[in-house]
Amino acid sequence: MSQPLTKFSPVDANSKAATLKRLRLFSRLLDKAIPIPGTNVGIGLDPILGLIPAGGDFLGVVLSAYIIFESARLGASKKILGKMVSNIVIDALLGVIPILGDIFDIAWAGNQRNMALLEQHLQSSPHGVEKADKRFLFLLVIGLLLLSVGVVAFAIIVMRLLWVFITGS
Repeated sequence: MSQPLTKFSPVDANSKAATLKRLRLFSRLLDKAIPIPGTNVGIGLDPILGLIPAGGDFLGVVLSAYIIFESARLGASKKILGKMVSNIVIDALLGVIPILGDIFDIAWAGNQRNMALLEQHLQSSPHGVEKADKRFLFLLVIGLLLLSVGVVAFAIIVMRLLWVFITGS
């Protein structure tokens, strides 16, 4: 009998394939779920959530973080996880800008980029790569938590500045 998987335990081949399939579907849902007719562009849940001031961007970071945590469980290296976090940071910070940020979210598709990084990493070095340790993962969690709180604070500041600009008060 096999042992049950813990959060960051090694993953067998069948479980890895199932996890990758789930992550592909999830990233598509976040970035490209609804195709725009006549184009090869799609709109996902992330840019739609981004329309909700502050809270939508917070949720976008939290949902995107799931792909990073699963990538760590699949054995992604510190370097790959760092690149994935930078994609989330770019997506989150620019996504806060009303309207323009949502258009950027559609074009950037950070979750799809992260999936491409993960799949390329797993194909090029399936074994023998130094995986991220628990301390690094803890720091990632803290960093993503700070990012999500910072996104909310930044969104509130941007909304306040827009209000002052529009109303003059």
